[in-house]
Amino acid sequence: MALISNPNNFFCENHFVFIENKILLKCSDNPSALTKEDLPDENLLRKLMKEQLVCDWFTEKEYNYSAWLLEKDAPVPSGTRAINFRQFFWDAKDLMSGNENAFEKMVSLACRAHGLLLLRQTYRFCPACGKPLLDDEHFTAKKCSKCGSLLFPRIEPAIIVLVKKEDKILLAKNKNSVTGHYSCIAGFVEQGENLEQAVHREVYEETGLKIKNLRYAGSQAWPFPDQLMLAYYADWESGQIKIQEEELESAEWFSYESLPSPLSPPGSAAYNLIFNQFGK
Repeated sequence: MALISNPNNFFCENHFVFIENKILLKCSDNPSALTKEDLPDENLLRKLMKEQLVCDWFTEKEYNYSAWLLEKDAPVPSGTRAINFRQFFWDAKDLMSGNENAFEKMVSLACRAHGLLLLRQTYRFCPACGKPLLDDEHFTAKKCSKCGSLLFPRIEPAIIVLVKKEDKILLAKNKNSVTGHYSCIAGFVEQGENLEQAVHREVYEETGLKIKNLRYAGSQAWPFPDQLMLAYYADWESGQIKIQEEELESAEWFSYESLPSPLSPPGSAAYNLIFNQFGK
């Protein structure tokens, strides 16, 4: 479906406003408890447009949302706050633990909004002939103004797996982690391999362990920038932990009675695997 670029697209129910990798929300008495009422409203959007802080915007009427991107150095308007987009996942999950449909809808739309804004900012010229790209009239895509080539949004598949050994689970701390959380083994799917091959390869590369009995657990959109996380459970088969030092700071077996801290928080695929929350 086509994107609608129009500064007066206020008719949607949900509005997502971003400053780089942060999302703009109204100030709240309880900032860790998000609802859709915390999203910007029409008055705020008109204020942003009037003050010329918006560098891109579009609407997908069929999904009932609009997406807005502010200038990189735009000030945070009074009465609002800008939080890290990852925190948005976690706070929304905390609030909506009893309403999975509401959580899934909110974060799914937010992921879509963020991903398509990134597409529009990153891909401005045709990779085939170099001419400017325009919004396609029929598809969620960019279309070359000269040769007609279509450029669709990128989705990068990645796997994440919780490995079990008797009553213990394998958790690791990534050397390049922004948050420093203990999490599950994860990595991108490489060209030419299927998902199961990617799971086996990532576990072996990062820890030296061989695994068996893969079980699919679920999936999650993860827009940092445009991953789709495919989650699995697996059992240890053989080997001793030998970490890939370029990737991991540490990896250990933990019992549920002595889990490390900090752990990946609610809203993440790792949390869902550790606490068996997929599909609940």
